[in-house]
Amino acid sequence: MPEFDFDVLIIGAGAAGVGVGRIFKELGLSRFTLLERHEIGATFRRWPREMRFISPSFTSNAYGLLDLNAVALDTSPAFSLADEHPSGRSFARYLEGVVEEFSIPVTTGVEVTGIETLETPAGFCVSTTQGALTSRFVVWAAGEFQYPRLTPFPGGQLCRHNSTVSSWRALEGDEFLILGGSESGIDAATRLCSYGKRVRVVDRGEPWDEEGSDPSATLSPITLRRLDRALATERLELIGKETVDRVTQRAGKYCVTMASGLELSSPTPPILCTGFAGSLTLIGDKFEWNDDGVPSLSEIDESTKTPGLFVTGPLVRHEQLVLCFIYKFRQRFAVVADAIAERLGLDRTPLERYRLQRMFLDDLSCCEETCAC
Repeated sequence: MPEFDFDVLIIGAGAAGVGVGRIFKELGLSRFTLLERHEIGATFRRWPREMRFISPSFTSNAYGLLDLNAVALDTSPAFSLADEHPSGRSFARYLEGVVEEFSIPVTTGVEVTGIETLETPAGFCVSTTQGALTSRFVVWAAGEFQYPRLTPFPGGQLCRHNSTVSSWRALEGDEFLILGGSESGIDAATRLCSYGKRVRVVDRGEPWDEEGSDPSATLSPITLRRLDRALATERLELIGKETVDRVTQRAGKYCVTMASGLELSSPTPPILCTGFAGSLTLIGDKFEWNDDGVPSLSEIDESTKTPGLFVTGPLVRHEQLVLCFIYKFRQRFAVVADAIAERLGLDRTPLERYRLQRMFLDDLSCCEETCAC
């Protein structure tokens, strides 16, 4: 009788969970499953209807180049969806297709409520809404989109986070104030402008003017193009270098006061585009955290505090490297799978083709943005 219910439990059935699950299947691991509290691709299903991938999909497998938005070898969202910039709902269908094609075990409708470490034998007891499960290893792939920062400053509860918007067209009102000018803020602003709304965007910096070749730190080319079109309508105003101090409600309007003393009012609830707390806060005691609020991970993306607990997906950080795009964090799936496979005594030969396809990035020193022109 096995000591544990599973060898590996993967928490989350989004891009990261499905991607690393595909590798475990290829390694011949049978005693594992993905636990998902909603449905496969839940995060993507909850994007606003207008939101699209900013990274383009293109079918190029025959030339040894994996589609930028693919989570598994031998797949391509561009091929299966016939869409260069998929919507969230479309991408969720692609993830469902990967699960079906490769028979990846997924259990939906199960919410993880906690993780307890076991010492003898070493492993984990994972508490869920369907009872407790034990596993030798846990891979946390729950992501961040479903954990928005709702109160980044006093009065934040009076605002509406962009992750709660099902469609920008459905919002009532003609004037909107957006707090946060990075990708999500500019996406919201340009969508609203396209529907004839007047929009102001406030940010502590000026991300719309920042230059760089890393889309994790600057606006993407497709977003900049949409921003130019929105500015040409003269319905969009960008307000930079202003930090929000608080939000209040007076005389039927929402008042946003800046640290500088500037005050802006809006007839509609300000829209928060201030990011996400991340699902790791649910098991924060299992990690060491640096001063920037980033969990400390080893070179194989294992918790430096809790051996056997791995992280994969957009929450992975290594010093100044932000791996928040699929084409970035998917390169670490095989790193995690390799570490676990070695400890389980599995044949790791199938991972060789992942290295050949640039899906096995274990040397982060080469990750530098070097665009000459």
